[in-house]
Amino acid sequence: MTEAATQQSIPPPTRRDWIAILSAILGAFMAILDIQIINSSLKDIQGALSATIEEGSWISTSYLVAEIIIIPLAAWLTMVFSARRFAVLISVLFVIASLLCSMAWSLESMIVFRVLQGLAGGALIPFAFMLVLTKLPPADRPKGMALFAITATFAPSIGPTIGGWLTENFGWEYIFYINIVPGILMTCGLLYGLDKAAPRWELLKKGDYAGILTMALGLGCLQVFLEEGNREDWFESSHMVLLAIIAFVSLVTFVILQLSRDNHLVNLRLLKERNFLLGSLANIGLGVGLYGTVFVLPVYLAQIQGYNALQIGQVIMWMGVPQLLVIPLVPVLMRFVDARLICATGFSLFAYASFFSGNLSLDFAGDQFIGIQIFRALGQPMVLVPLSILATAMIPPSQAGSASSLYNILRNLGGAIGIAALSTILDSRAKYYFDFLREHVTPGNPAAAERMALLTDQLGSPQAALGALNHQVQQQAQIMAYNDAFHLIGIMLAFSMVCILLVRPLPKASAPAAEAVEAH
Repeated sequence: MTEAATQQSIPPPTRRDWIAILSAILGAFMAILDIQIINSSLKDIQGALSATIEEGSWISTSYLVAEIIIIPLAAWLTMVFSARRFAVLISVLFVIASLLCSMAWSLESMIVFRVLQGLAGGALIPFAFMLVLTKLPPADRPKGMALFAITATFAPSIGPTIGGWLTENFGWEYIFYINIVPGILMTCGLLYGLDKAAPRWELLKKGDYAGILTMALGLGCLQVFLEEGNREDWFESSHMVLLAIIAFVSLVTFVILQLSRDNHLVNLRLLKERNFLLGSLANIGLGVGLYGTVFVLPVYLAQIQGYNALQIGQVIMWMGVPQLLVIPLVPVLMRFVDARLICATGFSLFAYASFFSGNLSLDFAGDQFIGIQIFRALGQPMVLVPLSILATAMIPPSQAGSASSLYNILRNLGGAIGIAALSTILDSRAKYYFDFLREHVTPGNPAAAERMALLTDQLGSPQAALGALNHQVQQQAQIMAYNDAFHLIGIMLAFSMVCILLVRPLPKASAPAAEAVEAH
């Protein structure tokens, strides 16, 4: 039976199928939401657990490490346990881990519970994607994938808003409590919607355990290296050097293992397909744009403009809410316009918003970001749906698990690498610009002398005036560093746009199938 025939043999979805799909998508939404929602409350959690900033960073890092490790394992574990048993298991684990996080009594306990939450949440994301592919025929698949796209775009945008509001009004524990009701609904929906099936325990004997070990060790060490490297001065730290070596050796070994055997965990040979390779490269740039923007913008608003968590969330929200209106229109537009053109236009809008954000000043605050956020909100849906179609249109459905794993991992790694690079830029460029500006703040500079005289009159002493002037110079240096960070995001998105322009057009014969395989 051909792949096309296999796709056409999927029967029309029943009510139970839709309930299962919606339940899985709800789980993916909550899992992605939990990546960003905690950032608004990190300072409060650190205070409650008596943790320093460096120690508190592990609350986020532990979740991300667990998530990136479980993504490539989700497809295999689904076959081992059966879809119903695996889905219910990770759903229940997600609810329990969320409750435990709210009751954490120390930093160590919080990190353990966040690892459990990350393992469950990370598995929910690819599971929802696979469920849409296996339960919906091509005619109905756009509906499911449009819903799935909302989880990838709306959840990160609304996360800081919800987190800030809950923390300001109720306390940080409530960012974990909100997972309980959706988690129960998700579990009940999956129990009702998925058919019982016997587990395939024999697959445990055939598992690629060498691949699992090297993958988990490599991706885990790489994620920690990227998350913590800037705080540890990168290769100036022997700990970071060790992590980098372990990550490099493990991932190289993993690649060799996957390419040298048929019983592989992830089919890396898919990268030989031109569209999937270029689409995956573009996805890395998209990861930098999605996660980098949500990282840099809140830090700028807090550090330079003095915004609290709720105010930051209100600015970020303008990037999320308009997408709810745009996403349903993209599949319709793709029936009449080349997917490459739509995707390239989306990347150009996203990149333009990032470059325009690189014109910051002390007067550039929340109100000035609203128009920019709307540009991002228009661009992101135009990227997400056609990008995954262009990347996966030539991939047979039998390889959907490997394609989904690679696609998700590369986007996550793009985000992690982007955040690491942006953190380094903010620190190093701020120091560079401070030294540059300080050279011009001398008694012989008329503008500097005039500012000193004004500050002395206002503050009453030359010492206080000098301190205020030093603060102003530092602030200007930081603003210039933020401009560089936004420019880097824009450059990476422009790179992704070029990759999309180089992909092959979708063949007319596969256009209906391509329209049906909209991915996240």
